[in-house]
Parts: sequence; structure tokens; C-alpha cells
Amino acid sequence: MTKARLLALALSVTIASPALADTYAAISNTAMEITGDIEFDDFGITFENGEQITFDQLIGDTFVVDGKTVNGSVYSIAEPKDPVLLNGNRLCGQPVTYVASWGDADTTTVAVFSTDDVPTSNAEMCASYSYE
Repeated sequence: MTKARLLALALSVTIASPALADTYAAISNTAMEITGDIEFDDFGITFENGEQITFDQLIGDTFVVDGKTVNGSVYSIAEPKDPVLLNGNRLCGQPVTYVASWGDADTTTVAVFSTDDVPTSNAEMCASYSYE
């Protein structure tokens, strides 16, 4: 292969590479003990121990938190599961079917759900985790 073809191939791979996930540091006790730091993007979450959950689709862009509507994201899970995370802990205690995230300039909250129906508020969550 010529140098020009190798360069073109290298550039096409670089240009076609997906964007990197955002990394979040665990700050709540539950996040530090169960999930550790995470990488989060529109495709799923990777936990500190390498376990992953994959999103199926974005369901909504608002969510009710403590009675107030906030901007956020609600995702369905491609294959509901309850992975074993840090210290042998599980994410929810039941297979996770939905994930919601919301936050402000300093903190992002990730809530997990094991509901059949799309969750509309944090009142339905089985656990929540906070990150910065």
C-alpha cells in the first residue's frame, strides 16, 4: 500500500471514530460505593469496574424531580439487566429498564428504574447516583 493510501485510511478511521463519552466522578455515597466513576454518552453507561448498560433509545428530554419539571434525558435500556458493580453491589436490585439523568452546572444525577412503563418522575426510581 502506498503512503498516500495509508494516510487516507488513517484519516478516514480518525474522522469516523465516535465521540468519546463524558467521564463523571462519583460524589454521592451510593455512587462511590456502587458505581464508582462512570462514562456516560447517548449510547450507554460504562461503570468503574467495566460493566456496561446500553441504551435502546432516548424517550424524553424532560423529567419531574421532586414535583418540578427539569431538563434531562430518559433512556430505555436495550437489554434490561442489573449488573454487579463495585463491592458486589447491584445497580438496582432488579433488571434496569430505564435511566434518567439531569443536573446543573456542578452535579449530574443518574436515576435507574425497573418499571414496565416509561418513568415520569424520580418518585419511581429504584436508586439514584450523583456525579460531578
